[in-house]
Amino acid sequence: MKLKLLIMALAVVFHCKAGKFLTLSDISGSSYMPDSYSSVRPLNDGDSYACISDDSKQIVRYSFQTGKKLSVLFDVAKAEGSSIKKIDGYILSPNESVILIQTETSPRFRRSKKAVYYIYDVKNGTLVPLSKGGPQEQPIFSPDGHVVAFARDNNLFLVKLLFNNSESQVTKDGQPNAIINGIPDWVNEEEFSTARSFDFSADSKMLAWVRYDETHVPQFSIPLYKGMKPEKQDNALYPGQFVYKYPKAGQPNSKVSVQTYDIKSHVIRTMDLPMDTDSYVPRIKFTSVPDQLAIVTLNRHQNQMNLFIGNARSRVCKLALKEESEHYIREDSYQQLSFSDNHFAMLSDRSGYRHLYWFSSTGQLLKQITSGKNEVVSYYGYDPLTRSFYYSAYDGSPLRTAVFRTDMNGKTKKLTTTQGDNSAIFSKSYKYFLHTCSSLTTPPVTSLCNKEGKTITTLVDNSELKNKLSQVAMPVKEIFSFRTSEGVELNGWMMKPSDFQPDKKYPVVLYQYSGPGSQEVKDSWDAGFLPGGLFESYLNSMGIIVVCVDGRGTGGRGAAFEQSTYLHLGQLESRDQVETALYLGTLPYIDKNNIGIWGWSYGGFNTLMSMSEGRPVFKCGVAVAPPTDWRFYDTVYTERYMRTPGENGEGYNLGPLHHADQLQGHLLLCHGTADDNVHYQNTAEYAEALVQAGKDFDMQIYTNRNHSIRGGNTRTHLFRRIASFFQNQFSR
Repeated sequence: MKLKLLIMALAVVFHCKAGKFLTLSDISGSSYMPDSYSSVRPLNDGDSYACISDDSKQIVRYSFQTGKKLSVLFDVAKAEGSSIKKIDGYILSPNESVILIQTETSPRFRRSKKAVYYIYDVKNGTLVPLSKGGPQEQPIFSPDGHVVAFARDNNLFLVKLLFNNSESQVTKDGQPNAIINGIPDWVNEEEFSTARSFDFSADSKMLAWVRYDETHVPQFSIPLYKGMKPEKQDNALYPGQFVYKYPKAGQPNSKVSVQTYDIKSHVIRTMDLPMDTDSYVPRIKFTSVPDQLAIVTLNRHQNQMNLFIGNARSRVCKLALKEESEHYIREDSYQQLSFSDNHFAMLSDRSGYRHLYWFSSTGQLLKQITSGKNEVVSYYGYDPLTRSFYYSAYDGSPLRTAVFRTDMNGKTKKLTTTQGDNSAIFSKSYKYFLHTCSSLTTPPVTSLCNKEGKTITTLVDNSELKNKLSQVAMPVKEIFSFRTSEGVELNGWMMKPSDFQPDKKYPVVLYQYSGPGSQEVKDSWDAGFLPGGLFESYLNSMGIIVVCVDGRGTGGRGAAFEQSTYLHLGQLESRDQVETALYLGTLPYIDKNNIGIWGWSYGGFNTLMSMSEGRPVFKCGVAVAPPTDWRFYDTVYTERYMRTPGENGEGYNLGPLHHADQLQGHLLLCHGTADDNVHYQNTAEYAEALVQAGKDFDMQIYTNRNHSIRGGNTRTHLFRRIASFFQNQFSR
């Protein structure tokens, strides 16, 4: 079978045989990371935008027309009464007269954080704390800009700016590991991709939030040691612990309800929401109509999504839309739900592919905006003046994206022409947009464009990074496809050493993630474990070819391809990685006796599944932070694809833990002991199963590290451990 190239081999790009090789400190540090704009906010005038300066000292206003600096909205050095050292983030009031300045930020979980916020009056230049009662979470302005709501210690608070910033407490029943108001619990935050579950009504008179009662959710304890970087002195002799509520597959979830608060009368009401007791509420949002609250619910199987429109005062909720799927509703259906006047836009894969639909406020389908096999990736918004929709979608291939505009008559214009991975941030007038594009061989370039997609000026070209890379022996990068023995066509990329010789045989490492809806194979600078293929280039310097193939279950190719793994995670994904290894073994420059595989998280899971598939094609593999039994993982993610263990015991028994005796090839297991996402329990139990099965393996544990395994020298050590493991195995 011949290799079918989709993109010409890029042998001359970044190729310098005499160039140096990247070191471990190069790839684990930031010196080869691309520059980008941070915290961009389009402003009300439609002609300008704001962002944080490179030194995090200023919030700067720029022109959408020219890209030039117009003014400084906030300066740490000039703000009256300022004790701020740097800006972590900012929130503009609706009329942009007040800015909340975020400082002293500390992460809570993946998306949530606590911070100290300051109220900055743009006109007067005054700066005062938002609250003196302790750090705040997820503050928002009311639509009239007169009130700020925030969370703290599981309760909600209001600060009235017109009344000398007077603070009042809305809820008082919040308790650790019991009741949470307005801030999602761990599993809702992690799997529904949100850190705030409260909102103001359009007339600023009401506040609504989701209340999470996690009283009956089982607790999980994570031991904490003294460690280093940072040191936890309190645990120097006796380990401490972090205790939180974590519902594993089949276990009780938080009981959720939606509550509202009348700011004037101080009355709290519970919405009369017709849903099962184990349902989810992934999103709430007030519409443009006062008192009208949109509430999204999901059943526990996540194959039925209801959109209710409720009256925040009467508590009555009416069903506006029901979306159903044979398997599951994809997250972007509710993540990108967007309201405009008396309409809303929603993504759905009801046609078999993810497309944009336009509904009346009562849930009547008015129009399908996009169609075909080129799925919508991101929805940017609707311009009522031109009745046009703006979005990014696949551009003739699941490997590339472009930015598009489609009007109500179906007329579509592609606004970006550069081949690769394209995204946009539009001005509020939709007359301009910031366009960012990258490819396998080109770092991100950010340009300022007019509404027709014509480039006005280039803002970030990463020329310095390109120059640095030109002095380095970077890999040859190719995109390819092949057909498996089952007749399934799969896409992949390959990175060869800069001095590749076609008459030489090379060992190969397969890198993959393979999780449902994910995509690692694309014409993007992000292809690879690190941007630009940095870690892959390090393996290339050792004479190793790196390959990545997206198997069945991954995204970009329609619902049937993505949902083919339903109820049996790991079965088809591992089969496709084995097929990849068998195919690579037929190529003249591949040493079929020296093929390895590695992955992180779901990629670690599929590494173990692939090495236990039955066909001994992998000499070795590395699994970092792998789920080893889906019974150990959370309800929302696991049950979306597997249902509960009681319903699908056979599917759960496919996992690595239950087939440890079938592992073939040498294995390196890596895990952080403080992983709040994929618990160290997964690796501990799998290691024990390997011991009892008489299987030898290597293991690397990282003290007090979470799922990202960072801190101090940790990342460098991990990269060195993985690279040297493959090098040693291939030399045997």
